Amino acid sequence: MTKRNLILIILLFTTTFSFAQDCDCKTNYEWVKKTFEENDAGFQYALKTKGEQTYEDHNKRILEKVQNAKTLNACTPILYEWLKFFRSGHIAIRLNEQPQQTNPIKSEKQFSDWETYTIKTEDFKKYLDQKKTSDYEGIWETKPYKIGIKKEGDKYIGFIIESGAETWTKGQVKLKFSITEDKANSVFYVRDHSAVESNSLTMTGNNHLQIGNFSLSRIYPKIEDEPRYVQYFKALNAGQPYLEKLNETTLYLRIPSFNKSYKRSIDSVLNVNKDKIRATKNLIIDIRNNGGGSDASYSSIIPYLYTNPIRTVGVEFLSTKLNNQRMLDFINKPEYGFDDEGKKWAKKSYDKLESKLGQFVNLNEHIVSEDKMDAIYPFPQNVGVIINEANGSTAEQFLLEAKQSKKVKLFGVTTFGVLDISNMYFAESPCKEFQLGYSLSRSMRIPDFTIDEKGIQPDYYLDKSIPQYEWTEFVSKILNGQ
Repeated sequence: MTKRNLILIILLFTTTFSFAQDCDCKTNYEWVKKTFEENDAGFQYALKTKGEQTYEDHNKRILEKVQNAKTLNACTPILYEWLKFFRSGHIAIRLNEQPQQTNPIKSEKQFSDWETYTIKTEDFKKYLDQKKTSDYEGIWETKPYKIGIKKEGDKYIGFIIESGAETWTKGQVKLKFSITEDKANSVFYVRDHSAVESNSLTMTGNNHLQIGNFSLSRIYPKIEDEPRYVQYFKALNAGQPYLEKLNETTLYLRIPSFNKSYKRSIDSVLNVNKDKIRATKNLIIDIRNNGGGSDASYSSIIPYLYTNPIRTVGVEFLSTKLNNQRMLDFINKPEYGFDDEGKKWAKKSYDKLESKLGQFVNLNEHIVSEDKMDAIYPFPQNVGVIINEANGSTAEQFLLEAKQSKKVKLFGVTTFGVLDISNMYFAESPCKEFQLGYSLSRSMRIPDFTIDEKGIQPDYYLDKSIPQYEWTEFVSKILNGQ
């Protein structure tokens, strides 16, 4: 995952819709601009940092584009482009479900004349079973498709064996590629049969093929892979946290997300393995591609890392009528899951915010909180946290706390950098076509210690000469003094 597709940067526009009455692109742009300027906690900071003239020039360029946008589908990316002036994350334009669709995806009948490759699946499997070497030929999966890849002449043809999409049927050609003098040329046809070309093709181990931005996993024939490949792809595709023994002195904890829904499973993994963790010298925590979530999700990890009081600089909330509505949402909307104690806090916070409209308000008594714990566990002695460019928001907050421990070192590459302006909130557009996502708070670390657009750097930079599937092994060697 790259910075550009980090889940924190949300832009959802998939179909073409006509505008609702009185809500053309210019009207929507003016509403987004006014709402953001008056309510976003990072607006004034960005203006001060980048300059008012730069902002005015940006507005002029966007307005020209806005005036030429005739559909909601054409408008929404322009609105998002306007938002990106301020920061890379904690901003969003999120479409609501629309009642009519003027450009539906074609049905399978409309692709009935598509190129096909005909071979019975059982015959193809027999052919693969007779091969003495493994290469690109095989049956691969990239959901929702199972694709056969067979070499014909100097080209490889990928054809549908099973399809979970209504626009693709068995036998249709899904991809093609060729390799000449170590140079690849590929074309991958996506859901609507449009072509995506690429010169990038990589085989990792025996069972994982990357064609441009598309990842395929071999499902037939079954070919044994080296443990490092198995471990890497298990971690990469993990839907839930897990802990496993890497070697006699090292445990490996994979946490794919700090989303609020993950807290229970993270706590469960740690609770089941608490004795093992406290009896093992080294712990690797892999949070690659973890885009954040809720601070509460990582709270049970901290005791295993703790060596000295952890200082956390707080945030200030911008008090406006719209922003303060979130506190009422905490009280009145069951989906937030606030108990009576939480609702009391929300009511107290709401009253404090309402008494200081137009100001930034610290809801806590102090700027800095200090977390002291009763115990320092002898084990783990060394903790390596694996990070990458897709770590943002709460994942970065976890790193700020974790790296204060004498046990902890960070390994990988610089994180995404989206933490200073946070606590997203969504406001619905006047014609209820989309929601604007913006932020309610700014860190009191500003301007002395900023993370946005910079990220958090690793203690050990894992450069490109170290393949990602070797990162875990590399960290283990460092922790074990090898």
